[in-house]
Amino acid sequence: MDVRRRNNVVVTGRADGPVLLLAHGFGCDQSMWRLLVPALSDRFRLVLFDYTGSGGSDRGAWNAQRYGSLEGYAADVAEICEELDLRDVTLVGHSVSAMVGVLAATAEGSRIGALVLLVPNPRYLDAPEEGYHGGFSATDIDELLDSLEANPGWPQWLAPVVIGDPGRPELTAELEEVFCAADPEVVRAFARATFLTDSRADLAGVTIPSLIVRTAQDAIAPLGVSRLVHEQIAGSRLVTLDATGHCPQLSAPEATARALREFAGVVNRR
Repeated sequence: MDVRRRNNVVVTGRADGPVLLLAHGFGCDQSMWRLLVPALSDRFRLVLFDYTGSGGSDRGAWNAQRYGSLEGYAADVAEICEELDLRDVTLVGHSVSAMVGVLAATAEGSRIGALVLLVPNPRYLDAPEEGYHGGFSATDIDELLDSLEANPGWPQWLAPVVIGDPGRPELTAELEEVFCAADPEVVRAFARATFLTDSRADLAGVTIPSLIVRTAQDAIAPLGVSRLVHEQIAGSRLVTLDATGHCPQLSAPEATARALREFAGVVNRR
């Protein structure tokens, strides 16, 4: 199996620097990191990739069974680390990839030494009986999944919600373009794995240094969710960026890069 080709792996930055493995979120690809790469390349060895079925990956290697759960995406991460013989990796997981990172980091023999959970949400579905607000009601989730099945115009309404800033139409347009380029079958499977999964119980198993990065206003990952993630991961750090929306790597790349640099400095002094 050619993992590098399967996942369209790109390695850039400082060859002898600490490794950052950048994992994109639902419906996206590695282009979501384009504004962070220049800000981090002088210090870090950056490993970018597309999950199987996404972006420039090998679509023929995708299958619905493996990628019907977050474990399949965590397997991609583990296989990339093994193929490149990466060790003490800091995995930066955006959105649902934060939970993919949690799964990968707690797996036996993991090569991941630290986690950056960028706007994480371990359960998008509200649980009113538990007093938990994940951001989406059961009706919201049903309508989202139905739209992915029947409405090819879903990127036009979802992208503005994700970006969360009407004053940045260029970011919304960029995300719409990425969503539109995604394979419909892959998107539907990834959506079910993302929005129907409850990963809250996995958080307590994280024992490595972890940073939770959130924005001040995020419709996809409410503030209470990131607070819960912080409370469940012992010793984790929580940073709130002065930014809006669910893609701070696009809307606030300087602040996001600064948070990563500061956290890496703490981790490397251990």
